[in-house]
Amino acid sequence: AINRGEKEKVLSVKLNFPQEEILAYLEKQAGKALQGENLRLLQEAVQDSFKRLISPSIETEIRNILTEKAEDGAIAIFADNLKQLLMQAPIVGKVVLGWDPGFRTGCKIAVVDPTGKVLDTTVIYPTPPKNQVKEAMAAIHKLIEKHKVDIIALGNGTASRESEKVISDYIHETKSKVQYVIVNEAGASVYSASKLATEEFPNFDTGERSSTSMARRLQDPLAELVKIEPKAIGVGQYQHDMNQNKLEEQLNNTVEDCVNHVGVDLNTASAALLSYISGINKTLAKNIVVYREENGAFKSRKELLKVAKLGPKAFEQSAGFLRIREGKEVLDRTSVHPESYQKTKELLSLLNLNEKDIAEGKGKDIAKMISALPGGMKALEEKLAIGSFTLKDIVEALAKPGRDPREDVPAPILRSDVLELSDLKEGMILEGTVRNVLDFGAFVDIGVHQDGLVHISALSKKFVKHPLDVVKLGDIVKVKILSVDMERKKISLSMKDAE
Repeated sequence: AINRGEKEKVLSVKLNFPQEEILAYLEKQAGKALQGENLRLLQEAVQDSFKRLISPSIETEIRNILTEKAEDGAIAIFADNLKQLLMQAPIVGKVVLGWDPGFRTGCKIAVVDPTGKVLDTTVIYPTPPKNQVKEAMAAIHKLIEKHKVDIIALGNGTASRESEKVISDYIHETKSKVQYVIVNEAGASVYSASKLATEEFPNFDTGERSSTSMARRLQDPLAELVKIEPKAIGVGQYQHDMNQNKLEEQLNNTVEDCVNHVGVDLNTASAALLSYISGINKTLAKNIVVYREENGAFKSRKELLKVAKLGPKAFEQSAGFLRIREGKEVLDRTSVHPESYQKTKELLSLLNLNEKDIAEGKGKDIAKMISALPGGMKALEEKLAIGSFTLKDIVEALAKPGRDPREDVPAPILRSDVLELSDLKEGMILEGTVRNVLDFGAFVDIGVHQDGLVHISALSKKFVKHPLDVVKLGDIVKVKILSVDMERKKISLSMKDAE
């Protein structure tokens, strides 16, 4: 922030240090045996070299060190926020209506089925200047009834507040059971105009692509957000003032870690999602999709070796992160790598289990079964000639085949009513969603279209070194209203007073 202010000539920055003490020290070190004119010349030389050469050089070096340290900190926060956004819980098995709000161009609507397939699109104009509220409600009602919509995913951009009022009024007037969620639409406009979106929806305009993205990023945030350049998602601070190469590298690594941690379905994953899997580049990802389109669904992981340019090395690196949910080989549904299949089957045999048992969920107590064996895990490692980490991973995979680690993350808050800023009163306790975490605190969405700030000092009753030690993006938290500034539309919140 200081560097930006200086660059825009709003600030003047200078480091203060005890100049007289430094000069006295330098003169003493350099001229211990000098007197008279010689000493005077030396003092002049020391003063000139310090002011003209040494001081500016050291000041530049210190500024560079501080800038690099600040950059690293900002990049780490950006990466952590991005990770939490990508790892948000998916909403599975629901028909979702995506709503991209707008004024003059209207609100773009798209309905997608539980698999993300687009069922319908339209444009409505409930907001100024047209204010066609009744017509908009009728159009929405028709779509909700026709496609049995469960949830509305409303983007949080321009005209979001006005659109939320329409949705809330519709729910109340029709007694509909549909609920809505405010979705962070950062990067949606970038995606809708991208080459990838054009290839995916060649017959859609940018509005239809954007509303489809709203719906899909609620259903599966990870699968949808990987289509957007990480920097465009905008969950960091000062991102334009830092080393762009370093930022891009860190964010790409974060996306890759998330995708590989979750794993992807080989038969439904997009090329964009597949390209983040270890060992698979963009060319191989496209080749996998082409093979799938030409030959139908993959029946086993081994079939990957038939994909053009995908050799044994790429297969070895990627296979463990790719799943085949409905495959004949049960282990293809798990994170167990094909090279460990034989050892896994030997383990199952020792426990009097088979792959069918695992598919039916009978492996949930496998750790207890192993503990009951003579020698436990250690004896099994020796008997199967397998490392402890590999065996541990196999056991976890068999206990919960196809488990999605995002299941442990709180689901987004579903709403059916809208709050206005004027409804907020000091002392109220509300539940909200953490939307962003910065050095000085966290911004929390409490449902009024203006995120409130929980300052770092109000996060906990204990000392907090950094907000990320207490909260992460996407967390569901309880907050207390400290103050509401109606004129400036600012909300001060506290978590420690809501405990």
